[in-house]
Parts: sequence; C-alpha cells; structure tokens
Amino acid sequence: MTVELLGAAEHTLEKREFAALYAEAQRFYAHQMRLLDAHDTGRWADTFTEDAVLELPFLPEPVPARTGLARYERAGAARQRRSGGSMNHWVGMLDVRPRADGSLHTRCSALVCATPGSGAKALYVCVMEDVLVRAGGAWRIAHRRVTRDDLA
Repeated sequence: MTVELLGAAEHTLEKREFAALYAEAQRFYAHQMRLLDAHDTGRWADTFTEDAVLELPFLPEPVPARTGLARYERAGAARQRRSGGSMNHWVGMLDVRPRADGSLHTRCSALVCATPGSGAKALYVCVMEDVLVRAGGAWRIAHRRVTRDDLA
C-alpha cells in the first residue's frame, strides 16, 4: 500500500535544499580548518569577506578579521615551528540556520589539539558562531564570534 501525504513533494524538496546547504557548510569548515592547520595564511584569510569582523575571547574588542587573523596565524605558525609540533582543528556539532537574505548563521564546536612529538593533546574546545555569505560564488565568513568555556 502506498500513502501520499499532502504537500510531501514540496517538503522533500526543502529537505534536499537544506541538506545541500548543510553539506556546503561542512565542506567550507573542513577546507577552512585544513588551511588554518597548514598555516596557509593568505588562503585562510580569503575565507573571510573583506569587511569581516572577528571576536576572539582573548581580544578586548572585535577586530577586522583579515588583518587580525593574518597576524595571529603567523605568530601561531612561528610558535609551532619552534616547538616542532602541529595543531589540528576538528569541527563538529554543526548547526546551520538559513536566513531570509540568503546568508547562513552557523554554530559549531571546534576541538583544538596539539601534537608535540608523539600523541595528541586536546588544548581547548571553542564554540564558533558565524554568519556565512556568498561572495564570488563561494561561502565567506562575514562575522565570527569565538567563545571558550574555560575563559567564561
């Protein structure tokens, strides 16, 4: 027996569209975190809009993302080269909320791990809240707010 629900075709299409957006957001974060972990500062900065704003828990006020991130990332890369280790970011628990203007509001957890020599050590867990917008055919961050439970 086949049962057809009223409006099921429209509802399924909406689910497919959302699933595609969700997959795009997952790919965006996987790509962005790989750039961060590889210290590819220029390409990493390109994942933000020109006027993006960044709020980090250790900064007293929001900063322009591209310049603030480039300076922070270069300093982090230099520290890692001196220590001989690497840092890896894992993003999970991604929540994606499409907005009427076509942007996405996302919230996810990011686990930051250091691998000095042998073994990995979890350094901290952050919550990232972003506003993603399409720019040049790709998703870019227009605003990022990072919080850490251990600094609250």
